Amino acid sequence: MLLTMGLLIMLNYSCNKDEDNNVDPPPPTVTDIDGNVYNIVSIGTQTWLVENLKVTKYNDTTDIPLVTGSTAWENLTTSAYCWYENDEATHKNPYGALYNWYTVNTANLCPTGWHVPTNLEWIILTDYLEGESLAGGKLKETGTSHWATPNIGATNEAGFTALPGGTRYSFGQFNFVGDYGYWWSSTESNAAEAWGRRMDYDSSHVFRDSFSKQGGFSVRCLKD
Repeated sequence: MLLTMGLLIMLNYSCNKDEDNNVDPPPPTVTDIDGNVYNIVSIGTQTWLVENLKVTKYNDTTDIPLVTGSTAWENLTTSAYCWYENDEATHKNPYGALYNWYTVNTANLCPTGWHVPTNLEWIILTDYLEGESLAGGKLKETGTSHWATPNIGATNEAGFTALPGGTRYSFGQFNFVGDYGYWWSSTESNAAEAWGRRMDYDSSHVFRDSFSKQGGFSVRCLKD
């Protein structure tokens, strides 16, 4: 009887040990200077954050100026960030912060080892997903929890989970949360504008355009 019990204990221990050894490791994450934790996803040859950036400091610990007033925002030619409608409690999660392009241009916004993608790196992403006309659907979060109805084409098959964080116009007004998502690239198009991307609730397209550097957009970081 004792021998049988001993064998059973050893067998149970062996099974539990095998189960422990076969447990999948947690998915990799990245932490910014503020302690915000982001999931990551590999798409083709690139690795992206799965969430919009929400950091309030550069990766050298310097504070990014928080600018709430419309007039102050409109007159900026230096770095700034804000929360949509100046409402951090509602919009920090899930949409992240909105940054002007001068913040992007410091090259210190993303966590160390990551960067704001160039215009070309955005093109590489959309090309991998069969072109701009289809890529938006493959990048957008599915359903209408965050995107307005009908959220056309959304499959999120790339795992990017794009969300409609809206924008802050160069003159300071907020608009389009739930309808459109805007993201910066790090590439200038001219002295006053830089390249960005937009995704819409009523399209599967990724729209590429040149936007005022004073506008407030979301940021997704790309691994170096």
